[in-house]
Amino acid sequence: IAGNLTRVSEFFLLGLSDDPELQPFLVGLFLSMYLVTVLGNLLIILAVSSDPHLHTPMYFFLSNLSLADIGFISSTVPNMIVNIQTHSRGISYVGCLTQMSTFTLFGCLDDMLLLVMAYDRFVAICQPLHYTVIMNPRLCCSLVLVSSFVSLLESQVHNWIVSQVACFKDVEISNFFCDPSLLLKLACFDTFTSNIVMYFGGTIFGFLPVSGIFFSYYKIFSSILRVPSLGGRYKAFSTCGSHLAGVCLFYGTGLGVYLSSAISQSPRKDAVASVVYTVVTPMLNPFIYSLRNRDIKKAMFRFLSRTISS
Repeated sequence: IAGNLTRVSEFFLLGLSDDPELQPFLVGLFLSMYLVTVLGNLLIILAVSSDPHLHTPMYFFLSNLSLADIGFISSTVPNMIVNIQTHSRGISYVGCLTQMSTFTLFGCLDDMLLLVMAYDRFVAICQPLHYTVIMNPRLCCSLVLVSSFVSLLESQVHNWIVSQVACFKDVEISNFFCDPSLLLKLACFDTFTSNIVMYFGGTIFGFLPVSGIFFSYYKIFSSILRVPSLGGRYKAFSTCGSHLAGVCLFYGTGLGVYLSSAISQSPRKDAVASVVYTVVTPMLNPFIYSLRNRDIKKAMFRFLSRTISS
């Protein structure tokens, strides 16, 4: 018991598998997924920044979303690859808090930017004549800064709550990254108040963006249904199709992971389910926003052509 009353210096991550023969496959798989995610999102950022035709609010927000996705996947996957390669599951206490903070920061930023992009589509479809006036550069920058500040606040709240835990009854985290909810479960003492604060904050930062997105699309669909021609409806809906697909992917995978962890009694299965949310989602976003968007595809082609020719 006396040993439990000291703060641990290191945690051990459960990982995805203990099978030695499976480790090279996991390294190759996650390294490939990581490179595809980083290169795909980086290509979107470079294409948007290099093409004057894409210097619009919609693509400005998309560039920031791509940057957040790079940070989101970089908070977990590189450390997991290094651990597999070095046959080590350890992560320092400071490293664990740092990983938890960055994971929460970029995850919340993804959430907030999806809300901002929904508002952008709402103004574009419901108030098209005032779009350029409302969505001016100053407002766009302010929305991104507010989203970043809110995300930073959320990550620091999680960090502060976990840092208040004086001792841990176990040092093994049943996932491949430092999940704040799992860290609280390892605390020696009752963390009811801390859980209430954390879940209340998560509900606020999660429920409000979801409510804003639903309200925006309620107004968008109401406006689209009033368009007389079928072609006009399709054109209006096509401008927000990629964003709607991204919203469904982000919240669908998050909800799926939450439900699977609530039903499943296997920590290993929970860790595998977390891969969908933390790795697959940011990897698919570049494909969602580029394959359905002619402007992005043209900008990427021009950027690659200039890069190759130079």
